[in-house]
Amino acid sequence: MAGWVALLRGINVNGITIAMTDLQDVFRALGCTDVRTVLASGNVLFTSGETNAAALKADIERALSDTFGYQAWIVLLGVATLDTVVRAFPFDAERDGWHPYVVFGSNQSPLDELIDAAGEPDPETEQVLPGVGVLYWQVRRSIGINSPFSKLSGKARYRSTTTTRNLRTLNKLIASAPGA
Repeated sequence: MAGWVALLRGINVNGITIAMTDLQDVFRALGCTDVRTVLASGNVLFTSGETNAAALKADIERALSDTFGYQAWIVLLGVATLDTVVRAFPFDAERDGWHPYVVFGSNQSPLDELIDAAGEPDPETEQVLPGVGVLYWQVRRSIGINSPFSKLSGKARYRSTTTTRNLRTLNKLIASAPGA
C-alpha cells in the first residue's frame, strides 16, 4: 500500500463547499484506506493499493466531479515525494515577517511558464525559485496577495493547473501521514 497526498484546488471557496467527512467518503468509496483530511482546504492523506499515479489521479478527479458537481482538479503526490519537496525548501522558512509557500503544478509546463513570467522578483518583497516539479516562493506578509508573483500565479489561466500551499500546512500533512 502506497501513502498518497491529494491537494485539491478551489474547494471551500467561490461557492464550492465540501464537508471534510463527505470528501473522505469519496476516497473511501474508491477503496482508499487511512483516509484523513488536514485543515478544510482540500488536503487529503490516504493509502491505496493503486500504484499508477495517473490512473489514481483520474479516478479521484472523476469521483470528485461526479459527487460534488464541479470540475475537480488535484495534484497527487506520494508522501515521500512531498517530504522531499518540503525538505528542499531553499529559503529560511522561519524568516520573521515572511510567508513560505510551495506552488505545485499538474505538469512542468505551467511552472516553467510562471517562473519565466516572474522574471527577477524584488528580493526585498519576494523570492521565487524552481524546484523539482514545484516552485518555491517566499513573500513578505505585509505584501502577500498583492505581490507581483501572487497576482501572476492567481491568473485564471493557472487555476486548473496549479495550487499553492503554505509550508506549514505541508509540514502538518507530513506529520499526519499514515505511519508518521
